[in-house]
Amino acid sequence: MTLPALYIVTGASRGLGEAFTRLLLQRTPVHVLAIARHANAQLAQLADETGARLDRWQFDLRDAKEAGSLLLEWLAQPDRTNTAWREVCLINNAATLPTVLQSASDTSSEAFETVLQVGLHAPIMLTSRFLEITQDWPAPRKVLNLSSGLARSAMASTAAYSAAKAGVDHFTRCVAREEERKPNGARVCALAPGVVDTDMQQQMRESAEQDFPDAKNFRFLHASGRLTSVETAASRMLTLLDSPSFGSEPISELRAEPRAESRAPARTIAKP
Repeated sequence: MTLPALYIVTGASRGLGEAFTRLLLQRTPVHVLAIARHANAQLAQLADETGARLDRWQFDLRDAKEAGSLLLEWLAQPDRTNTAWREVCLINNAATLPTVLQSASDTSSEAFETVLQVGLHAPIMLTSRFLEITQDWPAPRKVLNLSSGLARSAMASTAAYSAAKAGVDHFTRCVAREEERKPNGARVCALAPGVVDTDMQQQMRESAEQDFPDAKNFRFLHASGRLTSVETAASRMLTLLDSPSFGSEPISELRAEPRAESRAPARTIAKP
């Protein structure tokens, strides 16, 4: 008998998070907790079709402390603690940009707060509470934090988002060192998924160049077909999550597949 797996995904209602959740719901037996600010009825329909168990929270991760408390309470329920899981995984995917990309001096305090709450504070609180409640569970435990190339290279008008993702990277490094000291320590990885065709990419390429100087570069990536689809990126993320080497390097990235004319072997997962 195959044991069920437990997955918790934030930002699960659209984009990369939705694509990833769809893949997970096809891996029965499975129990998925999908956390998102907006409802997605199609995920419930897919769960009905596959027989997967799906819990959905319509929750605003700007209240990061409450999110952590709710997750702790949810994981402490008997049907979670008394189940023999194949693996238990937290995927911190949710993030946001300011409504208008601008220099730090022109970005409002409220915009900075929203980006940091959703993109940094929430992953910290959810990861901490996840590791706390599951530390004595015998199943393999994994945390996948979605990072970004902007965490590792500077770009004007992205200070809030880039700072949040850089914080996620370093938080992941620290937690990985803590967990490797424990008998059943969790495997932890911050993954930059590459340039993926998401709503965030659309927002960047539609920004005014006087506010976001690199807008033209993002328009070029889209026009030249260099964006990875959310389905492809999600599939490659899941391959990494399943790999025995997951977490051996706490900072990783998905690199674009080589062009068809290239005969060089693909190396899709690599350190930055």
